[in-house]
Amino acid sequence: MSEPYPETDATERPRPDPVVRRIGVRDVVEALIAGLRDFQAAPLFGLFFGGIYTLAGLAILLSLTRFGVPYLAYPLAAGFVLIGPFVAVGLYEVSRRREAGLPLAWGKVLGVVFAQSQRELGWMAFVTLFVMMMWLYQVRLLLALFLGFQSFSSFNGFLSVIATTPEGLMFLAVGNLVGAVLAAALFSLTVVSFPLLLDREVDFITAMITSVRAVATNPVPMLGFAAAIVALSAVAMLPVFLGLIVVMPVLGHATWHLYRRVVEPAA
Repeated sequence: MSEPYPETDATERPRPDPVVRRIGVRDVVEALIAGLRDFQAAPLFGLFFGGIYTLAGLAILLSLTRFGVPYLAYPLAAGFVLIGPFVAVGLYEVSRRREAGLPLAWGKVLGVVFAQSQRELGWMAFVTLFVMMMWLYQVRLLLALFLGFQSFSSFNGFLSVIATTPEGLMFLAVGNLVGAVLAAALFSLTVVSFPLLLDREVDFITAMITSVRAVATNPVPMLGFAAAIVALSAVAMLPVFLGLIVVMPVLGHATWHLYRRVVEPAA
């Protein structure tokens, strides 16, 4: 079976926009189950990409402690989930290959990930990182507005201030609200766009528009999927990010299967 990833030909006619289907909550549940099955069928790939994601989180956490800014641990952990769709590209490829009956070879999977990073997926990665930088900037701004320029020697000291003072509670409320808005925007832009760019030849603007259309067409199922991501990621982060080694690949595979349900295959 072939493994087509055609190069874009400038002389070709414009391709029609991807068609978005209506799905139900059951489709989300089945996508999550299919994601778990993919992880069970190819655990080494899942553990590899999940391990990279987890190690990156641990490295960032240790860096915050090393540079004396442990108070950024909570917002950074929340923002760290935002880059999950980009890291999961390799998992989408594993699911695509299993679906198409193609061999799961490390060279093929990693080769596709590298090749795609040089194309439209690179622009999507930029969008993802830009939103994460905006989130961190907003956190620093809110810290200055509500808590002044206090210094926190430890993460526990930071938690004590935000949990026991009116200014801290206001910072927590506004910060979570801003974070929720940014997370919702990025989820809408990326939940379908990353697997779509891997699957077929479209530009990243079309991919983002298709992703937003998918969310707008299916608000309840997509909200349920987003809630599942938040809940599972929060639980996985409790043991010092270690749960992400398993949770991240399962969610990555599930995202591919949800994409296949919500976007009609190319003609």
